[in-house]
Amino acid sequence: MAILRGGRRIGNYDIRVGIPRDRSLDNVLGDKRLKQTQGGSKESTIGRFISQVAEGEGFARPNRFLVDFILPNGVAVGADVDNSALFEEEITRSTIAGELQKERQLQRGLRGFCFNVEMPSRALNTTEFKTYGPQRDVVTGESYTREVTCSFYADKFLRQRIFFEMWQGAAFDQNTHNVHFYNEYTGGIRIYQLGAFSGDAYRDRISYGVELTECYPKSIVAVPYSYNEGGDIQKVDITFAFRQWSNLTLDQVNKFTVGGGFKVPTVKEPNRGLIGNILSKLPPEIRRVGRDTVNILRQRVPIGSVFGGKVFPPFL
Repeated sequence: MAILRGGRRIGNYDIRVGIPRDRSLDNVLGDKRLKQTQGGSKESTIGRFISQVAEGEGFARPNRFLVDFILPNGVAVGADVDNSALFEEEITRSTIAGELQKERQLQRGLRGFCFNVEMPSRALNTTEFKTYGPQRDVVTGESYTREVTCSFYADKFLRQRIFFEMWQGAAFDQNTHNVHFYNEYTGGIRIYQLGAFSGDAYRDRISYGVELTECYPKSIVAVPYSYNEGGDIQKVDITFAFRQWSNLTLDQVNKFTVGGGFKVPTVKEPNRGLIGNILSKLPPEIRRVGRDTVNILRQRVPIGSVFGGKVFPPFL
């Protein structure tokens, strides 16, 4: 509501003049509040904290992750091997080389079905060393958790469980109990932290990743059944053994896009044209009258009357 408002109709034009109550929007680009940064001074404690959060483009979320599996080779079968009946029978009960690779569609589905996993830890082994004064703990090596458990949602055929049963088939024969070669049943696991990036329309991309080498499904946890859990989804837990893990973004060549800092958006003045720039420099009361007059002219000129004021000659 304006403090004072008056108007008169002259011909086909409705001329109104008023004094507005709020003048804060008269000069938006000159508003000092747009020049302020969130958190006050950048050199304050909260300012430094906010700048660090902005530089990292937010926090990592525990529910935004991806798990990918690198399949083993399987039992190798060559032309120069013993083709005895016992050996051929054992091969048929094992995961032959390339058999797991055929399950590409199921392997890709495991990425979405895995709902719980932990990145492995790493600790430094130390020993006490003392010559004089306080003792020192000297690093003598490194150690890992050596196992990681993944939890999967299961479909009605329990295909997720069957997949890892096939993987275990590359490690041993269930009837003869013969164990196969180590490199035939070890593969890998990659665990990724995901984050949203503005350059990709805020879609999830890899922001951090680790790779577990020489992995294999050490144990397939029992699947429980109960009448009291009728509405729940069946879950399958697989425990993997591995030798070591490495950081994909530090220990290897960095192939992943990470954050590049936060840029404060700027307010740009819109392009109003020649007449619009002239009207923007007038007082608010006259500016409003001039804007209404220009809008009426846009609709009354021959081109404007045809297109409803959406297309009009230059300078208007």
